[in-house]
Amino acid sequence: MEFKIKQLITSACLCFSFLASAAEPIDAKTTTPPTGAIPVVTHDAMNSLIADRVSFKKEMAIKELSTINSITLISALNNEAVLYPADEYYGSWENEYVDPTRSGGNIALPDSCEIDCASFVYPLDSFTRITSKYGPRRRRMHKGIDLDLVTGDTIRSVFSGRVRIVAFDRRGYGKYIVIRHPNGLETVYGHLSRQIIKENDYVKAGTVIGLGGNTGRSTGSHLHFETRFLGQPINPAEIIDFKNEVQHQDLFVFRNLKVNGRKTNIYTNSSNKMAYHRVRRGDSLGKIAHRYGTTVSNLCRLNGISTKTILALNRSICYAAPVTTSKVEVKTVAHAKTIAKKTETKSAKVTQKSEIVSTATYHKIKQNDTLGALAIRYKTSVKALCRMNNITPRTTLKLGRAIRCS
Repeated sequence: MEFKIKQLITSACLCFSFLASAAEPIDAKTTTPPTGAIPVVTHDAMNSLIADRVSFKKEMAIKELSTINSITLISALNNEAVLYPADEYYGSWENEYVDPTRSGGNIALPDSCEIDCASFVYPLDSFTRITSKYGPRRRRMHKGIDLDLVTGDTIRSVFSGRVRIVAFDRRGYGKYIVIRHPNGLETVYGHLSRQIIKENDYVKAGTVIGLGGNTGRSTGSHLHFETRFLGQPINPAEIIDFKNEVQHQDLFVFRNLKVNGRKTNIYTNSSNKMAYHRVRRGDSLGKIAHRYGTTVSNLCRLNGISTKTILALNRSICYAAPVTTSKVEVKTVAHAKTIAKKTETKSAKVTQKSEIVSTATYHKIKQNDTLGALAIRYKTSVKALCRMNNITPRTTLKLGRAIRCS
């Protein structure tokens, strides 16, 4: 009880002393603030500090918002690529035709296209030989590459994408699958024995989509594999190194060839590749030959057709082979063998290496070429031509073959 009374008295004394000190006048001119006291801030300074703080908070909020927006935007773009792969190129989605241009959609042809191939996965689990290459075959255009396999072998999607077609074509692809990928490509897998996925399914690169087989127009078990861009078949070997089961490059650029300054519907990775024309209504061999500065006989030779062949709409007609000349100077650098100079005492040897540059002339066989005509043209003999090319005078010279002439 006494202790509580003492506490009350002490508190009262402290209150009186505080009131007394507050009642005393303060001389602003002579009085200095005690050491360690809080400095007095004016109204204007306070407003400035508050304004700075508000602007700082706004900047921080804008940065956070932009970061959130960027993440949201990236996420939205990724989701869009999953839902509508390559929509910026195709602009539509249909499940009927391998060539989407047949559905009547308005597809704009860009000047070039960068194709991201970094996520490529080989379609088969093991290496197999190529049984048929891309190009003209038995008077028809073979628009893909055939890979040998055993019926039941696993087939995988080469890139991530959405399944556009799962169908059966008795006179062509057999059981086949078409997948559209965000990089702009569409891949076709034909002659399957079983289709595991369904239309509009999303698959990742390496996903099992079916089993190899021998269905449709096929003479043996194999995978018919195509790569297309905007409906235009592209040689898969330009994108994929089938020997090593990898892509040639992570970023592959295809360009729309121009003829006489006009766009075509032909996409290639360089101008030194075979070029094709898609047959339109009213086209004829003569008209195509005149447009591309070639001859009807050359078109027939390149495509394995005759002058009486009926050109089906949308068929691809090859009009230009890889650019070559009749005379090609090939410079090869060979390292000479080490020449050992022996002295009479056989104690000292001097090794000398030199580069010998040799020039060889080659001729690409054309129609009506013979060994005799080549010998006269290049001022040599038939015997010398046979010796340089390891052939006989009776050897049949195939069109396009390179013959060494000197």
